[in-house]
Order: sequence, then C-alpha cells, then structure tokens
Amino acid sequence: MTHYSSGADPAATAAAHGTSQQFDAGAAVAADWWRLFHSMQLDAVIGEAFAHNPGLDAAQASLRASQDNLRSGYGIFFPTIDAAAGATRERFSALGFGASAPSSVFNLFTLSSTVSYALDIFGGQRRLVEGLRAEVDVAHANERATYLALAANIVNTVVAEAAYRAEIEATEQLIELQKEQVGIANVQAAAGTVPYANVLTLQSQLATSQAAIPQLRQKLVQSEDLLAVLAGHTPAEWQAPPVRLEELTLPAALPVSLPSDLVRQRPDILAAEATAHAASAEIGVATAALLPSITLSGSLGAATHSVNNLFPSNGKSWSVGAGASAPLFEGGTLWYRRKAAIDDYNQSMALYRQTVLAAFEQVADTLRALDHDAAILVAEDEALAAATEALRLVQINYESGIATYLDVLLADTQYRQAKIADLQAIAMRYQDTVALFAALGGGWWNAQPAGAEPANAQPEARIGN
Repeated sequence: MTHYSSGADPAATAAAHGTSQQFDAGAAVAADWWRLFHSMQLDAVIGEAFAHNPGLDAAQASLRASQDNLRSGYGIFFPTIDAAAGATRERFSALGFGASAPSSVFNLFTLSSTVSYALDIFGGQRRLVEGLRAEVDVAHANERATYLALAANIVNTVVAEAAYRAEIEATEQLIELQKEQVGIANVQAAAGTVPYANVLTLQSQLATSQAAIPQLRQKLVQSEDLLAVLAGHTPAEWQAPPVRLEELTLPAALPVSLPSDLVRQRPDILAAEATAHAASAEIGVATAALLPSITLSGSLGAATHSVNNLFPSNGKSWSVGAGASAPLFEGGTLWYRRKAAIDDYNQSMALYRQTVLAAFEQVADTLRALDHDAAILVAEDEALAAATEALRLVQINYESGIATYLDVLLADTQYRQAKIADLQAIAMRYQDTVALFAALGGGWWNAQPAGAEPANAQPEARIGN
C-alpha cells in the first residue's frame, strides 16, 4: 500500500495566501518540525516546556523505572548466594531428651553460606526478562508520545492564541463601525427617512458583536493559561511571549511517510506493539509454570563454642544437592492463568491492529483536511477581496456624493466580517498542518545526536532519551 486515502492522496493543495502546500511522499520528517513555522517565540515556549513540563518528567521517570526493573530481572540468570552469621548463649537441659544429665551453659558461634541456582530449562525466566524488556519499549514509546503531544499542543495553542488576538482586533473595529451605523440610523429614524425597524436591526447586530468579545477574550486567557501550564509553570508566574498570526510561516513542503514506514514511526503504534510483545512473553511464563522446575543448591557452614578456637574441624559442615518440583494439582489455577495470558495477548493484538487503523485514518483525514483548508481559504480570500473592492467603490461613490455614509459603514462591516472569517480559515490551515506532523509521529527517529550541530544552526531541542 502506497497511499492512505481511497484512490490516491492529494499531491498538493490549492494556492491560498500565496502558498501551495506540496505533499512529498517518503520524505523525512524533521524531529524539530515546529521550527518550520519560523517563530523564535514558538521555539522558546517549546524549549521551556521540554525543560520543565511535569508530564515529561513523569514519562522519563516511568522509563527509568522500567529500565531498572529490566536490570533487576537479569539477576535471575545468576546464582543466588547468601551468608548468615549468629552468636547465641544457651542453657541446655538433657531432660528434654529423656536423660538425667545435668544442664550446661555454653556459647555457640555459627557462620554459613548457601548457593542456589534455578535451571531455566523451559524458558520461563527468559520469557519473564523478555516481558520486562518489552515494558521498557512501552515506556520509551510513551515518552516519545509525550514529547510529540506536548509539542503539538503548544503549536496549536500558540496558533489559536494568535488567531484570537487577531479576531478580537477585527471584532473591536467592527463594533466601532456598528456603533456609528446605529447612531446614523437613529438620526435618520428621528427625521422620518428610515423606519425604526432599521435601528433595531442594527442594534441587534451590534449586541451580537459585543457579546463575541468576552467569549474571545475568555478563549485568549484560557490559551495563555494553557501555555503556562504546558511550560511547567502556573499562569500567575509565567506568560508565553505573544505571537501574531502574520509572524508565523506556513510550511510549504510537507513530508508524508509511506504507510509501511508509519507503523515503525508512530509512538502509539510502537507502544501497542511492545504491549503485545509483553503479553506474548507472559504466555511463556505461564506455560513454564505448568512444568517442573529444578534447582541446584549447596551450603557450607562452621560452628564453634569459643571465639578463641574458630571453626574447629568437628564444627564444619557442608551439603550439595538438587531439587525438583512440579505442580500436580492446583485446582485449575495454573491452567486458566495460561489461558488468561493467551486472551490478554489476543486482546493486545486486536488493540495493536486498531491503533494502526486509527493512525492510517488520522493521516488520511489530515491530508484531505489540508486540501479542503486550502480550498476554503481560497474562497474566503475571494470573499475578502470582493468585500475590499466593494468598500473601495462605496467610498468612491461617497466622495462623489452618490452614496451615503451609512452605505460606507455597511460595506466596511461586510469587509470586517469577511476578514474575521479569513482569519479563522488561516488558523485552521495552520492547525491541520500541525495535525499532519503529529499523525506522522513527529520525526523523533531523525533527531540529531547529542552534541551535534543542526543544519539550521539553531539550538536543537532534545527528543526523548
């Protein structure tokens, strides 16, 4: 399979705002893909988040814990050696053994060491370690997913914040125009040249625009607070540098990984695969529990009554042996534990397939969304251009005395409304571009090695471990 959508994937979008986004199949996804938006403020916010975000700290701690669990699991391949020492003072009575000898008081000093080794004949221990290694893979994939989600959320929030600011400015300008329209309509209604219903209609439009301002400001504040939290700070102690929508650059060349590569790149797919691997290892562990286990053991000890005569020859002891144990009847516990492990594996494989399907769907939807975003923006640009030209003509007519000032205000209102719709279309195009990079996995596999100088000579953000 070479494409994600039915038929064929789009090769390029329509040219909107002077930019046609090209889809380059099989091209490499940059690890620091957010730098393609060419915003130093955006780079600064992401750098701050990578350094202080608690979610990243938690993901890294989880990874370290899984790595330490794996290291501890390797210990089962080595012999177990224990040592013991004791010092006691006793009063011995022979009456407990049916003798009438007088009791005696003595000291006893003991020193012993035991060695045991479990033979992993049926591979249960090996499968256990294999499962621990798969858990490390899960934690590593989850860490990568955390980095990707954090970067995508920050870029989306920065775009939304910039769009809210632009919409507030455009709406405030619209409100001032509508206030003028209401004032003129009131004068005309008082003079009897227009019906009062015109005044009520304009007042309703003005109230609707005024009601939009608090909503936009609330969304702006929420986006600012969200950026602070994503950066690992409270909203009261840190604020992201403001970014204007026109300061962002829309990436024109967009990589699109091949479907065969996507399954090796997306962190959620890798995590689902590793989870299935761990479930497979649990089957081996449960199977080995049904079979005999063999253990080799040995011990060496010494005892003495006095520290002045350490380890006399008659106080030394040793033993060497082997033991085997096998479950004979467990009430079906071990058998059904193995069946449960098989069921868990089947479940994890089904979830893996579902994750792959969802990933393919997300990429297909995002490619189509970018194509549609460009078409929408083209239409909005045309509407804005028409509103701009209409305003220009009305202004000329007003200067020539063949149009009223109210006509100018109405044309300007239509222009501002077209401008707001255009801003919303621009923001959606940016956010769907972010969604494509996230759907492709974020390019973590192309991260620069530690200490390497990136090609753009800018500070490189660290992606994962």
